[in-house]
Amino acid sequence: MTVLGRFRTHLTHELGRSPHTVRGYLADLRALLAHLDETGHELAELDVPLVRAWLSRAREAGASRSTLARRVAAVRAFTRFLHREGTLDSDPGPRLSAPAQQRALPTVLDERQAADALSHTDGTGEGPVPVRRRAVVELLYAGGIRVAELCALDVADLDCARGTVRVIGKGDKERSVPVGAPALDALDAWLTGARTELLTRASGNALFLGARGGRLGVRQAREDVHAHLRAAGVDGAPHDLRHSAATHLLNGGADLRTVQEFLGHASPRSTQVYTHVSVDRLRATYQQAHPRA
Repeated sequence: MTVLGRFRTHLTHELGRSPHTVRGYLADLRALLAHLDETGHELAELDVPLVRAWLSRAREAGASRSTLARRVAAVRAFTRFLHREGTLDSDPGPRLSAPAQQRALPTVLDERQAADALSHTDGTGEGPVPVRRRAVVELLYAGGIRVAELCALDVADLDCARGTVRVIGKGDKERSVPVGAPALDALDAWLTGARTELLTRASGNALFLGARGGRLGVRQAREDVHAHLRAAGVDGAPHDLRHSAATHLLNGGADLRTVQEFLGHASPRSTQVYTHVSVDRLRATYQQAHPRA
């Protein structure tokens, strides 16, 4: 097995990285290995100057800060792995610094837009698809979960009595998130009627099913959300529902630590962006409403 093949196994089975992360890291590292080959260096010679030269070339070619940050993260994980394998005498990864990120504020539906989207009844046709769409949208907003997390849910992950759903997030980390009565009603309509229309031998225990009865795919789930929001006259994307759930919780008085656990963020830094959204909205309201603004 090649070194990248072994590293893929390490990322997937030992570190529990998502398929998306694994693909991104491996693409970056293929580019790094090509750079080493072009410059006449062996893998065992990999050090900080070589990596910086490679990153500098990418920067000159127009790579964004987020791309460069991902490349640094990929190299850090790779050099740590190579050092553990004995390919590198020392690990240069900790001496690599990622460029400072200019994180854009997330797109958030206001409370009225969210209400319009969630109160909309899909009248585009009969059958299981409109029922599934509504359940998907309700659960994404109610639980603030990612689309991939939703598609991975099994029926047993839903606890209607407690009003919670068990979610496996990034890094195979498990969390339990609450869901409200409207989402539970939409899920009940899906489970007791529409889902049975799609059941096949391929269905297994998947909570949401696609047209052929297999587990609902991420692409189709995203299409469900887009279709439902368009029909409701709301301009938004699937991940906006997660952003909106977090922001509305903060606006309603939830503390940052609670929202962090709700979203499954490993670091509070990832959650703090939602406080900026709330402050921006407060500032806009202040400017509009305060007599001495």
